Amino acid sequence: MQHRLPIVSPAQPKPARKRAASGATSGTARGAPKVDDPSESSLYVQSVEKAMKVLTAFDGSKRQLSLSEIAALTGFDMSATQRFTFTLAALGYLLKDPDSRKYELSPKLVDFTYHYLISNELVSRATPYLQQLGSETEEATNLTVLDDTDIVFVLRIVSRNVFNAHVITGSRLPAYCTAPGLAILATLQDGEVDDILSRTNLVAFTSSTVYQPRKIKERLTQIRKQGYAHTEDEYFVADISTAAAVTNAHGRGIGAVNIAVARSRWQADRDEKRFADLVISTASAISTRRRVEQV
Repeated sequence: MQHRLPIVSPAQPKPARKRAASGATSGTARGAPKVDDPSESSLYVQSVEKAMKVLTAFDGSKRQLSLSEIAALTGFDMSATQRFTFTLAALGYLLKDPDSRKYELSPKLVDFTYHYLISNELVSRATPYLQQLGSETEEATNLTVLDDTDIVFVLRIVSRNVFNAHVITGSRLPAYCTAPGLAILATLQDGEVDDILSRTNLVAFTSSTVYQPRKIKERLTQIRKQGYAHTEDEYFVADISTAAAVTNAHGRGIGAVNIAVARSRWQADRDEKRFADLVISTASAISTRRRVEQV
């Protein structure tokens, strides 16, 4: 899977962006009662959830949204929508066009991305390795992490041969049909994989997409044996990707390194083995070493 945006037709399905409530339980404060639904906890602040719901209404499909559009997307009444948009604009996270009176996201939101990237130990550790990999192959190289059912690009080194430059840091793709996603899933327990697949909108983005749970799990078995994942034309047509998981000291995938190649530049008898060896060695160099217990 090459990480480039497809030419989207109106009939093309979009990947689901499901968010599991269980994923939020990891942030439970010490001493707080454990609940299945975090929103039922006395610690849960619903106004924060509502503010985030307003911000995430801006999903990229439209640059600007009116109050009525935000209300429709969030399910809030107009009074609540006005209060939240006013507050977010006052804080600098929304901009209001004085002519159209529509809202759009502010550049201030990019601060969160910046702070994440400069403080993230995995990104810092991986950067020189991905730069070297990109220089050696002259292809696009990426570091992705798993977020719920998707992979998110947190580092991307493009080359002059990149097929589509619209995939950038922050781009999100489904894990089940992308080489980085499959590489990470292969390091997880079967129960975790089943849970992720059950919450994923499994669809065929192309005629080559493997989207049946049984076949996906068969692929993961093979990936565990060979140490890398390989996809062709499964999310983007004419897009080929080879990936290996970056693991922590317990062997669990905390990210993945991949090389993305356009089919026009791909030679199967030469490239798959070469790129597989490169991503495996690069991911291994970035991975946290297993600690040998002292006798």
